[in-house]
Amino acid sequence: MSTRVFIDGAAGTTGLEIRERLAGRADIEQIVLDDERRKDARARAEALNAADFVILCLPDAASREAVSLIENDRTRVIDASTAFRTAEGWTYGFPELEPGAADAVASAPRVSNPGCYPTGFLALVRPLVRAGLIPADWPLTVNALSGYSGGGKAMIAEYESGAQAPAARAYALALAHKHVGEMQKHARVEHPPIFTPAVVNTYRGMLVEVPLPLHIFPRRPSLAACEAALREAYKTSPIVRVVDGDAATVAIEDDAGTDRLTLRVCGNAETGQARLIATLDNLGKGAAGAAVQNLNLMAGLDPVAGLTL
Repeated sequence: MSTRVFIDGAAGTTGLEIRERLAGRADIEQIVLDDERRKDARARAEALNAADFVILCLPDAASREAVSLIENDRTRVIDASTAFRTAEGWTYGFPELEPGAADAVASAPRVSNPGCYPTGFLALVRPLVRAGLIPADWPLTVNALSGYSGGGKAMIAEYESGAQAPAARAYALALAHKHVGEMQKHARVEHPPIFTPAVVNTYRGMLVEVPLPLHIFPRRPSLAACEAALREAYKTSPIVRVVDGDAATVAIEDDAGTDRLTLRVCGNAETGQARLIATLDNLGKGAAGAAVQNLNLMAGLDPVAGLTL
């Protein structure tokens, strides 16, 4: 018997990517509304309540509204917006982040999909905080580049209009990006990180970097110790991989077109300075791939079914 799934917001960038990953799967039956019915409140409510699983690819307010339309205790929800990522009663949908997290996602009635930038930051930082290598009270900085598809249809149209687009564009200059609270909570650090994101002129891909002055940390951890902690944290994961940090360069496109996440510990062992670097696809492990992975876990299916690794 197949699992019935309704993607609310299936016409958006993330929704379309999720549909692609679910297409042709015998274990999934998609509930699809045509263009006219998907804008009809009654039709949406019927679909929301008919599904075994609902994946919300909507703005925050619309996601909250959609959840309120579910009138039964059977339909389970994966929300891809920022509405519930720090909310009580919702399970954070990053199965690799903590011991037991995959089991928590598998049994949860409500799961919040992580943000794309926080996925890279948390994958790098949380295991090192947990191991005591990064002090929980250290003021962290995270620098990140994203492909323009992360801005949704409006930004995609801007970059693909034929007009000259900037090669790189820094934003969130007031240091109040909506992902900061999510990063702080789930890294379990005392201070909000200084988050400096930028959009670059490539469709998809993401590079997230956390610089660390290991030489002045209380335990003065080595690059090797940090890499070992990351390898231990993700040793059983088919999706998150830790590779040697001796590459000459790292490109934003390194994991574009996939649903994997790659982590590196680069730096200078003599000076004790590190550059933790994560690469991922902002539409893959940063959005649609993560949603499908969570759906697979919640439905008791192969966790990597439909994913490109």
